[in-house]
Amino acid sequence: MKQFLSFLLLCCSALVVSAQITHTSKGAVDQNAETILKKASDKISSGVVSFNVTMVNKDANKKETARMQASVTYSKGKYHVSFKDNEIYCDGTATWHWNKESNEVVVNKITDSEDDLMNPALILTNYKKNFKSKYIRQEQNGNAIVDLTPKKSKSYYKIRFTINAKSGIIQSMELYNYDSSRGEYTVSKFNGSAKGGDEQFTFPKEKYPNVEIIDMR
Repeated sequence: MKQFLSFLLLCCSALVVSAQITHTSKGAVDQNAETILKKASDKISSGVVSFNVTMVNKDANKKETARMQASVTYSKGKYHVSFKDNEIYCDGTATWHWNKESNEVVVNKITDSEDDLMNPALILTNYKKNFKSKYIRQEQNGNAIVDLTPKKSKSYYKIRFTINAKSGIIQSMELYNYDSSRGEYTVSKFNGSAKGGDEQFTFPKEKYPNVEIIDMR
């Protein structure tokens, strides 16, 4: 990604940005984190967006154990994720997971507690509901570091987002698990004005009549 701010401007802005905590009846709110996250959420929610994600899993010794690439199209709670021999469709109420190797599609209803960790866009658009946020710092390249901690118990204890403070575009996401393993997600080829209609967010069964559909709803 290109750098959007000069080093001098970053130094000046770093002097201005300080911890801004607002105390409410629901607890403390980090205003700096809210500013960055709202910009990123607005960027994601503005229309149809598409991006690529490179996911790397590392064990407790920071040794790489798995690597995967996925392409994501997202639009207001609906999404389509394509990776390896799999595709996931979501129309906002249900998901269709198509495993091409087994030639079957499993359909599930979305629950409020469900996480789709392959889709950083979904996490960002729901961050107020599911996470507490904390502003960490702004780096010299113009990226802001923000941590999210889940309000409910998960297998992970923290998600760290790197977001361009000027554009609101996600740069990367790190998932910190309780077993000391880590998932690292790098976002590339972000397109904030992608094209597409609602039909791309449901499995096109008429095109694949021989695929077995297992409906778990």
